[in-house]
Amino acid sequence: MRSVVLFEDETDLLLFPPLRAAWSVRGQPAEVPISGANAKRVLFGAINVHTGNRLFLEQKRHRGENFRAFLDLVHWHYRGWHVAMVLDEDSSHTAHASTGLADELDIELLWLPKRSPHLNPMDHLWRHGKENICANWQYPSIEDEIEAFLVYLYGLTPREALEKAGILSGNFWLYE
Repeated sequence: MRSVVLFEDETDLLLFPPLRAAWSVRGQPAEVPISGANAKRVLFGAINVHTGNRLFLEQKRHRGENFRAFLDLVHWHYRGWHVAMVLDEDSSHTAHASTGLADELDIELLWLPKRSPHLNPMDHLWRHGKENICANWQYPSIEDEIEAFLVYLYGLTPREALEKAGILSGNFWLYE
């Protein structure tokens, strides 16, 4: 049976952009135009540590049922494979319904230590996407932002994705 190792994580995308840099007249506040509503979406994602293949699923919320929808997507994509998924202990991941579904789908869940986002390559990939797509720019809608974010992430070659996620660094912890 073929096996695959995936790192999973999720991130929030907000319509109000993270402001990382701005220019203004010294002593005067910078004007930051934003709309009146801060829409939000959650993006679930996983990266294959060997091939750099990525899977993403947009959801309106970050709850157990949303994570389980992502498990279903992973199972469909890797049907017939043994899947080992490395992830944090978020309550949506550890819920009995989620761990039960993972067992049913033959997805082995491997837990990262608490408070260790630096160990999850998906966190690094999210950071690169947000720096390049979301920072300092407000999109007309959250849907436009999600589309631009996904186009960027899917547009990376597998090697670029592995590099940006830190997996190809000489000291990636999984290979030590």
